[in-house]
Amino acid sequence: MSSKTIFTILAATSVATLFMFGGLGVATASTEPSLADTQAIKTLARAAPIELTHLHGLAYSADGQQLLIPSHHGIAAYVDGQWAKMAGPEHDYMGFATTREAFYSSGHPAAGSNLINPFGLIKSTDAGKTWRQLGLEGESDFHTLATSYETNAVYVLNYGPNTRMPQAGLYMTQTDGLTWTRAAANGLKAKINSLAVHPRDANVVAVGAADGLYLSRDAGNHFELLIRSTQVLAQWFDLNGEHLWVSSYANAPVLSRMGLSDGGANEKIKLPALNKDAVAFIAQNPTRHEEVAIATFKRSAYITKDRGATWTQIADGGTALDK
Repeated sequence: MSSKTIFTILAATSVATLFMFGGLGVATASTEPSLADTQAIKTLARAAPIELTHLHGLAYSADGQQLLIPSHHGIAAYVDGQWAKMAGPEHDYMGFATTREAFYSSGHPAAGSNLINPFGLIKSTDAGKTWRQLGLEGESDFHTLATSYETNAVYVLNYGPNTRMPQAGLYMTQTDGLTWTRAAANGLKAKINSLAVHPRDANVVAVGAADGLYLSRDAGNHFELLIRSTQVLAQWFDLNGEHLWVSSYANAPVLSRMGLSDGGANEKIKLPALNKDAVAFIAQNPTRHEEVAIATFKRSAYITKDRGATWTQIADGGTALDK
């Protein structure tokens, strides 16, 4: 089976949208879960099995204790070997991404909700219990969204005009959606699969595309092609700011970690056995950088605590696996 064929299969189950250029409350608390929150999650884990109907993102909590996966019915959390639903509304969160201080997302309200669909851009600073609207509700649903971990900058792919974005394109905000800047995206010629933003420098953004990996150091105005002639499906800036994790596919799934400096080494990471599958999302534990999680297009998930030397499977085809 060709790489083109397998990507067509994978894309059918992916939440990443390919793009060609041409009640919500006010949150006030910390994004780190309290001890009571953690105990509540453990109690819920014993009460109800978790099914990951779709994978709309992957992230760790700021304290590194929880691995979070948003799906069609709220956010699932993996804590101490057990899965449970996070406290908060069971919305269909799309484009989910986190920073040290907040969760950002888009998507659609839960069934029976009187909230406007779609959400536009929303933000939570209390680990998803409550969300604040940042604008564009009823106008835009950002499936492809990425954040800068330390700066709270947000990049999105916009698919059509709205009241704050006069045309389609790649946009960035550093004002929680009050104002948006459209990137010129010079040098970017292929369909976008994924976005990632440097944890400390909001001007550095990486794009995974059908023809390779692109990097911009000027907020998306100019891109250079770093990896050529392969489909890049996901990428993640290492929280040390010096490396980039890259998921690609060329007849087989590949995960690598490359240096960002000139002549930086490209380290191939051994993957678990993936049958006609590939890595769709990557996340790194902010308190234990050797710990990395991946989620696949076929809704499986794995954790490594030794940077890929060994992997533990925690979800299989959407079925959450407790340990």
